[in-house]
Amino acid sequence: MEKLELNIKNICVPVIYEYDNTLPLVSFKLVFKVAGSIQNKKPGLASMCAELLGEGTKKLGVNEFNKRLDERAVYLNISAGFETFVIEIDCLKEHFEFALDSLKELLEDPNYTEETLEKLKAQTLGTIAANASDFDYQAKIELNKILFEGSNLADPSIGTKSSVELINLEDIRDFISSNLDISNLFLVLGGDVRFDLAHFINLLEPLNLGKKRELEKITTSSAKQKKIIKKDSEQAYVYFGAPFNVSSQQKFMANVAMFILGSSGFGSRFMEEIRVKRGLAYSVYIRNSLNLSNTSAMGYLQTKNESKDEAVKVVLSELEKFVKFGVTSKELDAAKNFLLGSEPLSKETLFKRLDIAQNDYYMGYELGEFDKNLEKIKNLELKTLNDFILSHKEILDQSFAIITNEI
Repeated sequence: MEKLELNIKNICVPVIYEYDNTLPLVSFKLVFKVAGSIQNKKPGLASMCAELLGEGTKKLGVNEFNKRLDERAVYLNISAGFETFVIEIDCLKEHFEFALDSLKELLEDPNYTEETLEKLKAQTLGTIAANASDFDYQAKIELNKILFEGSNLADPSIGTKSSVELINLEDIRDFISSNLDISNLFLVLGGDVRFDLAHFINLLEPLNLGKKRELEKITTSSAKQKKIIKKDSEQAYVYFGAPFNVSSQQKFMANVAMFILGSSGFGSRFMEEIRVKRGLAYSVYIRNSLNLSNTSAMGYLQTKNESKDEAVKVVLSELEKFVKFGVTSKELDAAKNFLLGSEPLSKETLFKRLDIAQNDYYMGYELGEFDKNLEKIKNLELKTLNDFILSHKEILDQSFAIITNEI
């Protein structure tokens, strides 16, 4: 794995690259930074832009455009996250040039038609309507409103009924033109293909140069709010979260700590105390969410309506014990054995290695940070980990969003 550079009109575009001829396959991504939902002027806009780019070119239309890709087994995926907008191509080596040419056509001539937009709106509004009865989804959205009030992260990524209805073609043109630009782009390339400068200079011609954007920092609320929403539900859906102010140097310790506490499934502290010993939950977890724009520790449990209050009390009690007393040497050893033992599976394919390298680069690390973190985990001492846990009392400032059939 190596980091190369592509110069486009005096703008340096980084390229994360690995040559691998084990199979005649190519994987390629355009990753636009500060270009996802964080840039929404209307909730759901970034998601709608990704959907529209999946509708082929205006000249060919969605059916003919996708037919040409399907005939050559070219996989094209376009997605809008919160911080990034990603266009991905996977294909056979022999069809890579065709895939790049097709992508250039798409970037030059998106399917900007009212008919396409109305179709996508109808599909999105249908999904929003279906989500109204998805209590897991609704509870998570309510938690985001508490934790990230006043930011785009408080809005559903898909948008709301009212916001989707207000999106027009001009909004989409402006978003794509303004956010899918060269100044905020890096590429990820791997497989049985040699890096060819000319290929990518040609591909990127339709994009504006733009200006480098800074990522907005979003503060996670420590208000310890509890919002209860009454629905005709057979169970209680409990989502909870708090700030987790972890530096980039501490991230490996945060991963170990949360693995032990609640992200490792059966055997985790939460699962043992809440489900196995007390029978209070069908499922329960807590996980890190350590992004460039925001950081938090967020969890979930599902329980009987009449058990929700007791389950919440146990969550808070276990968090207090965790911060005060830390973990045991037995728990740390078990976590190390699993995390280090699963490392070969994490890098067994080219696609997984590219994903790891993409994440390392995006988070601001040097390539190879994944392996360095494994070494840090291997050498992590119990006192160091417990001192880290004790220093993060902010995870006790939990807020709750609960959907239940009783108040």
